[in-house]
Amino acid sequence: MSKAVNQNIKELKNLELLATQVVEGFITGMHKSPFHGFSVEFAEHRLYNKGESTKHIDWKLFAKTDKLYVKRYEEETNLRCHIIVDNSASMHYPIKKNRSLTNLNKISFSALAAAALMEILKRQRDAVGLSIYSNTLTYYAPEKGSDRHRRMLLHQLENLLDTTSSATTATYTILHEVAEKLHRRSLVFLFTDMFQTTTEDLALFEALRHLKYNKHEVVLFHTFDGLLERDFAFDNKPKQFVDVETGEKVNLYAQNVKLLYTKEVQNYFNALKEKCLQYKIDYVPVDINKGFNEVLISYLIRRKQFL
Repeated sequence: MSKAVNQNIKELKNLELLATQVVEGFITGMHKSPFHGFSVEFAEHRLYNKGESTKHIDWKLFAKTDKLYVKRYEEETNLRCHIIVDNSASMHYPIKKNRSLTNLNKISFSALAAAALMEILKRQRDAVGLSIYSNTLTYYAPEKGSDRHRRMLLHQLENLLDTTSSATTATYTILHEVAEKLHRRSLVFLFTDMFQTTTEDLALFEALRHLKYNKHEVVLFHTFDGLLERDFAFDNKPKQFVDVETGEKVNLYAQNVKLLYTKEVQNYFNALKEKCLQYKIDYVPVDINKGFNEVLISYLIRRKQFL
C-alpha cells in the first residue's frame, strides 16, 4: 500500500479533526452568505417578541443584522438528538481503495456527516445518541451531553471505516426497536440509502411513523452516490453488476439500460419524497459527492423548528 493511501486512511480515521474542519468551513461559508439566520452563532438566540422585556436583547447582533434577537439560556436551548446509521452491505458502495475527505463511499460519508453533526451539537450543548444497524441493531447509546459520551460515539463511527459488511438491510424492524428505546422527545436523523432486500415500503414508513408517536421529529437523509447510482455514469463496456446484499448478478452494457434506469430511479426518489410528505417526515436527498452542507443546514433549520 502506498504512503499516500496510508495517509488518506489515517486522515479519515481522525473523525473528530475532520468533523471540526467540516463544521468550521461550513460556518465560514454561512458568515459570508447574505442571510446569517441559520448560522451556529445565532442558534443561541430567538427573535424578540414585541412587548417582552428588552433586558436580554443582543444589541451587538442587532448592529450586524438590523433584527432584534433575545439571548437564549441553557434550559431554553438544549435538545436531544439521535443519529441512526445504516451499516448494511449496500452502504459500503462504491468500493474505495484510497478513501479521503474528497473520495468517500456511502458509509464513510455517513460516519463523517454524523461526526460533524456531533461537533455542532457539542457547541450547542445538545445531547446526542447513536444507533448503528444492518439486519440487527448492532449498537445503541442513549442521548447524553458529556464529552466522554461523545468520544465513545466517535469511536463507534470510526469503527465503521475499518469494517466491511455483507449484511442485508432491515430498516423497518430496527426503527421499531429504536422507537421503543427513545422515551423523550428527540430530533432523529436517519442515514440510509433506502435499498431494501424486500419491497415492504409500507412497513418501512409505518416504522418511521412509530418514531413520531412520542413527538420525535424525523429527518431521512437519503444517502446515495449521484454519479453511479442515480446517473448510471458507467462506460459502455460489458460489465457484470452484482447486488451486494442478495448476490444477484446481471451482465449488460450500461448504455443499453441507462435511459430506463435513470427514469426508474428518479421515479423512486419522487415516490420516497411524496411518501415522506404524507407521513410528515423530512426527506433530504444527500449526494455523497456534493459535501456536507445539506446535512448541516438541515440540522440548523430543524433545530429552530424543534425548539
